[in-house]
Amino acid sequence: MLEARLGAAILMWMLAWRWVPMGESAIGVNWGTVSFHNLKPSTVVDLLKDNKIPKVKVFEAEADVLKALMGSGIQVMVGIPNEMLALLSTSPAAADLWLRQNVSAYIGKGGADIRYIAVGNEPFLTSYNGQYQNLVMPAILNLQQSLVKANLAGYIKLVVPCNADAYESSLPSEGAFRPELTQIMTQLVQLLNSNGAPFVVNIYPFLSLYDNGDFPQDYAFFEGTTHPVTDGNNVYTNAFDGNYDTLVAALSKLGYGQMPIAIGEIGWPSDGAIGANITAAKVFNQGLIGHVLTNKGTPLRPGAPPMDIYLFSLLDEGAKSILPGGFERHWGIFSFDGQAKYPLNLGLGNKELKNAKNVQYLPSRWCVASPSSDAQNVANHMRIACSVADCTTLNYGGSCNGIGEKGNVSYAFNSYYQLQMQDSRSCNFDGLGMITFRDPSVGDCRFLVGVTDKGSDSSASQIIYQWWVLVAFLIIHMIFSLSM
Repeated sequence: MLEARLGAAILMWMLAWRWVPMGESAIGVNWGTVSFHNLKPSTVVDLLKDNKIPKVKVFEAEADVLKALMGSGIQVMVGIPNEMLALLSTSPAAADLWLRQNVSAYIGKGGADIRYIAVGNEPFLTSYNGQYQNLVMPAILNLQQSLVKANLAGYIKLVVPCNADAYESSLPSEGAFRPELTQIMTQLVQLLNSNGAPFVVNIYPFLSLYDNGDFPQDYAFFEGTTHPVTDGNNVYTNAFDGNYDTLVAALSKLGYGQMPIAIGEIGWPSDGAIGANITAAKVFNQGLIGHVLTNKGTPLRPGAPPMDIYLFSLLDEGAKSILPGGFERHWGIFSFDGQAKYPLNLGLGNKELKNAKNVQYLPSRWCVASPSSDAQNVANHMRIACSVADCTTLNYGGSCNGIGEKGNVSYAFNSYYQLQMQDSRSCNFDGLGMITFRDPSVGDCRFLVGVTDKGSDSSASQIIYQWWVLVAFLIIHMIFSLSM
């Protein structure tokens, strides 16, 4: 059944598709909004424009984000969360509605320049245990048919961002997709190729280093290594090239060795864990940009670097899950308030990053532990504060790890206080906290002040809203169909 639909869909796309220039390779960014302190989307769009960033990837179709991108000239990849794949895979009507509400409503003259729709986010990740594996192709087929019906198939391409764990090998030239994914990857790659879309992959050398104590640290960067990987006549001096060519080899085994590849996520965190710091983040990201912009390519694709690279990420996201590690909240090249963490030349015309303008902060005041507070009595309050607010910089290896016991308490109290928009009651902690007008920041440990130009509703709430709208529409559609 799926094979028949795939064949029919490819024929439909060939009739509907017109060639569209993909443009030059570019450095883009991921814009995530899982934060306690979101800036106004218009402020973030201005930040993108000031830094001449031409492409952005967003993880879901948030209305205020897409509205802010209208008329900006920035090319957009808009994501569909994995949780929506089940509905979109079973209902063409739901796919039509999703496209109408989240794409068609924002494009056109003076609208958002949406070029890609990312169907799921790393849906083949091994930790999902196949939960989304059989939903991807039906969902993408329904969405493609929706694009065709909307006369958008020649301009907007569907892609599926994959984690690098979708393929495996001890040497790059022996790369192959995981056995259980061979059939679905063959179908997916055939579909992408027919539609003129790239294979999108997320590559994280930091995670290779973080998860494996035996991983050579210098091999994660681009400065040369004392642990090169020799693969026949090819020598790999950095993890990115090795990983990329493993994918090239895997695609070649399916007969698509020349398929364009885009890097959907890549970056280095600046805090929250050992190895996650400002220096390493700067060295990695600047090394990556320099490596790609030389157009040197890789041993298996000399002179042909990835068509696009989306840095992960634009801003820190202080509300992300820390299950993988505290570093998850510190991937941004900018802090949550749009301030550059370190000098970085994106190769886009500015030699350094430019900060966000006109950010509206809360008053300059902080909540700290009272000098008379007893360490034994504050422990429970600190745990409660950190269960709600972000305290990941206190982790071992974090920028605030060495500020002492009283400093740790103060940091936790202040994080909670700022999250509560400086409500004086949130600095009580049974009399153990106090408000100060003197910045308690120490060295590299920054005690934040919240922002008042609050951004969008949480992405989770918007996903739930979209989900129920689609479900309600599907129920009405079914009732109407049965009554005919």
